[in-house]
Amino acid sequence: MGIRSGSLALGLLLAAGAAQAQAQAQTQAQTPAPAPLMADVFQDHAVLQRGGPVPVWGRARPGATVSVTLGEQSVQTTVGADGRWRANVTPPAAGGPYVLTARSGDQTQTLTDILIGDVWLCSGQSNMEFGLRQVTNAETEVANSADPQMRLLLVGRRNLSRVDETALPADSVWRLSGPASTPNFGAACYFMGQELRRTQQVPIGLISASWGGSIIEDWLSEAALRRAGDYDEALQILAAHAASPESGVAFWDRVSEQWWRQNEPGLKETIPWTDARFDDSGWTLARPAGFWETDGPVLGNYDGTGWYRTSVQLSRAQARGDAHIVLGPIDDMDVVFVNGHRLGGMQGWDTPRDYVIPAGLLKPGRNVIAVGVLDLGGGGGMWGPAEDKRIELADGSTVSLAEPWRFHTSAAMSTLPGPPRAPWIGGSGTTTLYNGMIAGLGPYALTGFAWYQGESNVGDPVGYTRLLTGLMADWRARFEAPDAPFLVVQLANFGPAWSEPHASSWAELRDVQRQVVEADPRAGIAVAIDIGDRYDIHPTNKREVGRRLSLEARRLAGDTSVARSPSPVSAAREGDRIRIDFAHAGTGLVTLGADDAIGFEVCDQDKVCRFTPGAVQGATVWLAAPQGAFVRFCWADSPVCNLYGPDNLPAVPFELPVS
Repeated sequence: MGIRSGSLALGLLLAAGAAQAQAQAQTQAQTPAPAPLMADVFQDHAVLQRGGPVPVWGRARPGATVSVTLGEQSVQTTVGADGRWRANVTPPAAGGPYVLTARSGDQTQTLTDILIGDVWLCSGQSNMEFGLRQVTNAETEVANSADPQMRLLLVGRRNLSRVDETALPADSVWRLSGPASTPNFGAACYFMGQELRRTQQVPIGLISASWGGSIIEDWLSEAALRRAGDYDEALQILAAHAASPESGVAFWDRVSEQWWRQNEPGLKETIPWTDARFDDSGWTLARPAGFWETDGPVLGNYDGTGWYRTSVQLSRAQARGDAHIVLGPIDDMDVVFVNGHRLGGMQGWDTPRDYVIPAGLLKPGRNVIAVGVLDLGGGGGMWGPAEDKRIELADGSTVSLAEPWRFHTSAAMSTLPGPPRAPWIGGSGTTTLYNGMIAGLGPYALTGFAWYQGESNVGDPVGYTRLLTGLMADWRARFEAPDAPFLVVQLANFGPAWSEPHASSWAELRDVQRQVVEADPRAGIAVAIDIGDRYDIHPTNKREVGRRLSLEARRLAGDTSVARSPSPVSAAREGDRIRIDFAHAGTGLVTLGADDAIGFEVCDQDKVCRFTPGAVQGATVWLAAPQGAFVRFCWADSPVCNLYGPDNLPAVPFELPVS
């Protein structure tokens, strides 16, 4: 009996111990690991900026002491009441690898394989996002991309209504350059870094934070956007959406409806195009299954408003109750009417449209659907499978809206004021990409910035002047680098070529880029007018874009040996000729493929222009023109021009008054 009692006691003891261990394990599993001391941008394999104090920051217990060590250097700081801390660490010599450590109490975070070198932040829209796997000779470029001294941080896509100062989007990881990391990394940024690695002989860190199709307004902070223009209403809508998405959507919808009614000609007709009585028999038949530029009704490069109309026959039973109209994606903005009554509108080129048709709006017999579409640039119209477009009736049945539809253009974008964009939509909003993808990076120490964007802002070149200037100041302030180089890729050639002078918003925006850069002694421009593709907005020769960016980076770092694109200094009349003097012409301007310089225009005061060949003499081009108030060069969406300077760099497109 004693043995049996002892065995029972031992069994109970072991069971109790096992239960306690299991309970401890469950408690440990349920207790989250302590948050990292350092902000997300600090990771293994990162590159830290050489040559000056490196800010390191993060979060910890308020009032605690944090010790930061980089190589042999250590500093201490105290955590603020808001839980934030920051320390400025003196970096060791360029190279590495080094260890970066942060300690606070019993918590330690250690990062290894840290290099010291030059760090660049690359950003913009799709041509900066364009991955290495998409470029000319991509297979070879990716296969040969291994370089342990070049590190890449591809920032994941994220848009936010409010600033996030410490966290980065998921999957934003520092990685060594190589076939595993380069295929989706921005190619223009990568090639710039590759050239700088070759010429500077120091580690290079590249941060790519881009969003295809994005407008510049989405990359500025709220304060910078307020300084740059009249964006108060958009920011009010964004704040309302942050507090309540339903309220924000309703606010924007009211503003959008007002814009359509004030500016859309089709709504101002005696019989509006939304009215069931309107006769659309003269309109073009169109299948709502592709972008209107190419698939139907084949409009070429038309940007602006257009209308689709169709009708369906319903029985009395079908017309009863609420219904839904499902239209699929519409590029970019829409407004939908049934029997002359507005259902609503949305923005987002790939956002499926699904609207409620309130009970009583459908009727027995003929029902007319009218869809107004605003294309802001690029693709436009109702797209996606036509078979998916339908009305879902209250009785559970559906009525197909696959065809037939009729279509008619209305107002070109160039004749319309800027529409109210839904400010919370990433890429076409206001401040959301800054909040979600840039704020969390600053004030990471860096060398400078490379910016390739503008295609989505060609509708407002004048406004872009303020926005680009504001962006440069905004980012320099965020990263505490007031003298940091800011490199801008001037828009490449894309779109129609013309046999006579023609108005071009692309040319106007290029000239804005030129003027903003020339006004800033710490900015540089990479001219891409000769390496685009008139049939594709995404040219694949990103290697040359990167090389030209690297030349400007080296120049602004003090390298006087690098060439620059020739740029105009002045245009002045001398007798019956106009003299245009260029800077950065090296030993003299050259023309390719012809004796004359082609691509020049002489314009009168009203901007009526004519092509005028130029005679090159050293750093001067002479135009035979007894009259003229302005001169232009490479002034078209896809111009043909042949004027070059040293190192095969094309002259900068421009417009100048004649003095």
